[in-house]
Amino acid sequence: MSANVYFFIAVIPSIVLHEVSHGYVANFFGDPTAKENHRLTLNPLRHVDPFGTVILPILFLYSGLPAFGYAKPVPVNVARLRDPRRQALYVSLAGPLVNIILSGVGYVMCELSLHVFHSSALLQLGFSLGIVNLILAVFNLLPIPPLDGSAVIERFLPTHKLPGYYRFRAYAFPLVFAFILIISVFTHVRATAVNDLENWWIGLLF
Repeated sequence: MSANVYFFIAVIPSIVLHEVSHGYVANFFGDPTAKENHRLTLNPLRHVDPFGTVILPILFLYSGLPAFGYAKPVPVNVARLRDPRRQALYVSLAGPLVNIILSGVGYVMCELSLHVFHSSALLQLGFSLGIVNLILAVFNLLPIPPLDGSAVIERFLPTHKLPGYYRFRAYAFPLVFAFILIISVFTHVRATAVNDLENWWIGLLF
């Protein structure tokens, strides 16, 4: 099985779990919107965005770039949280936290494959899971709306500014996506950043 296939296998559950975690944390803090929309499920078909979950990762892989994609966002109504200003931050950071945990799971799989099972398939899958989730975590923690890291900015905005901020955030993703494409095509910034992350993660193994 090629490395691209392992990356594709890793990226779908990773982005689905990222999204589901937002819904579970929101539900815990009093917002059942995701539950009401039947999105608190691990069934990937409920979260698949045809372009972001399938087509985009394939395009990135076959253009020589690491797998990248997104699932259909889980709906969250911040106004229904018991303490919106504080708990909205927890809801946003749940996704990157899940990716960090999954990256750790990938690391453990690699260690087991190298020192216990001596399985190249397990090593490839663990490597893919680790790298995909490390990239997802770091990317989503960037403080750029609507990425999860922008919740830190939101936490310190004056209350009267929030409605306008939420309107902007709802339509900001195309701008972020265009930015990613531009730096991927015209500069080496993204490739360099990804290589640095990969080298750091691999360095932990050896």
